Amino acid sequence: VGVTVRNARDAEAAAIDVGDWLSTGKNFFVFGTYAADFNAIEYAQRLRYYWPKLKEEKGFDKCALLLNCNNDAALSLANEVDLPQDVALFFDKSGEAGRKFGVGRGFLPENDDVNPFLKLFAMLWGFGGWATLPAVIGGYIGNPFVGQPWIADALEVGQKKGRWPNNALEINESDGSVVNKFDELPLVGGWPRRPLELATLRLQSMLGISLAKWRDLAPDEEALESGVLTQLGGCIATDNDSVIYEYRDPGICAVANFEDVLEKV
Repeated sequence: VGVTVRNARDAEAAAIDVGDWLSTGKNFFVFGTYAADFNAIEYAQRLRYYWPKLKEEKGFDKCALLLNCNNDAALSLANEVDLPQDVALFFDKSGEAGRKFGVGRGFLPENDDVNPFLKLFAMLWGFGGWATLPAVIGGYIGNPFVGQPWIADALEVGQKKGRWPNNALEINESDGSVVNKFDELPLVGGWPRRPLELATLRLQSMLGISLAKWRDLAPDEEALESGVLTQLGGCIATDNDSVIYEYRDPGICAVANFEDVLEKV
């Protein structure tokens, strides 16, 4: 990629060249968005669930999440989703590393005279990110063919941290067992991904992370001027110098499907 990022867990450490980091071993690297963004949150939630599988089943050596924010915001989001400590946490307030990777820049990226929040609102309707509406609608209608087991894991983390909605799961405090209420839905309870299940998690994340923690996670003026509010993300997997998987988000909520990642790496 040819750019450097900083270690959020050790902000005094030397900057890290992303290309060098990816060049040795079998590695997975997520180019996230700003810390309060849906895509950043979902990448972090998915990494929490899938990194152990990538490591143990697919032989990956290293994993990293890069966020377009300052180090405090990166640490705050990692805490909200219980990101594993062995997932490297990097920050790049300007979003330059993601742009070098070729992520989408959203609606009217060159128009500095347009308010970035107005651009973001337009993106919610698919402008500058064609897959936004399909990804959002998919969270409501579910999927009778392909499961997304990370959703229940993320819901459990959210409920334990006191986020609402807090009634999707029944968590037994004595033995830690979990009952997913979506399993009990008539007709569709046996689907791999039930209707409203992902939408419920997104509502929980929006209210309990994006909005409740906005002051801690939001991009500052310098970051806004760099365009990170509308910049999308992506991810890449490498085996030494070979790229074995890459993905660039085509919209808001349209992040990589890690079930596909497991199949392809």
